[in-house]
Amino acid sequence: MADRYLLRVTAGPSYDPTSHKTVAVNSTSPSIIRSPLCDANISVRVQNYRGLPRHSPSTSSYFSNPPHTYDQYSIAFTFVPKRTISGESLVFGNDFDHSIRDRIPPGFNAALGIVKWAIDPGLDGDVYADKPYLYGNALSSINVLSVGPKIGEKGLDSVVSVEDRQEEEPVTEGGFEGGQELRENLNIPDNAAARQKWFLGGHDRLRNWQWEQGRIYKADFFNPYLDFNEQVEEEEARSSQPILPDGTKLTTEPDKTFEPQEDDVD
Repeated sequence: MADRYLLRVTAGPSYDPTSHKTVAVNSTSPSIIRSPLCDANISVRVQNYRGLPRHSPSTSSYFSNPPHTYDQYSIAFTFVPKRTISGESLVFGNDFDHSIRDRIPPGFNAALGIVKWAIDPGLDGDVYADKPYLYGNALSSINVLSVGPKIGEKGLDSVVSVEDRQEEEPVTEGGFEGGQELRENLNIPDNAAARQKWFLGGHDRLRNWQWEQGRIYKADFFNPYLDFNEQVEEEEARSSQPILPDGTKLTTEPDKTFEPQEDDVD
């Protein structure tokens, strides 16, 4: 039954699906999102991908890099805020516009408790709500964070070169062009896991951080646990539209009734 369903990844500046466009999974060129809140370039990579657009690469050289050889997916993004955001205010996570109670597996609460204890104590949410959600503070939830320079109102297009747009190298923890100094001034650890733990150490650390207007940030969210091919297989007689971190939506659609859109064909 799995071949009856295809995975489509879309991204846009709001929850409104009419503002979304199909993301070219495993492409070397990121999807460009512009909104009143930020400019963002988003790259989605899925191991063993067999979804839309048709004839998409099944993998990415990203997964050949030693830190990511066991990962199943990556959502990497470069963004520039258009207004300064408090470190306490920006969250990262998942939410849905419909109930998923009937799809929550047995033992989920126990598993979530282990995750909160061992990985991210800052996670909070209600997966049994009519509109379920699970959020953590971005500073402690994002796997990898790199801080760049301030570019003011220029926008990403003016500073991101063609080479950067086609970069397959994963984001690395740290900073560049002045971003590392900013981290050092705030005593933020260089190591990704240590940075996540550091920001869980108290609200003062979150309050002292600002996602600055006009500054470049690079981030990557990934893990080896969620296999989207298995998720599609489990959708045998139903479809869903989960929203992943950063607003990216994943949908499953019956292949037999699928009508290609312009961005789904070569």
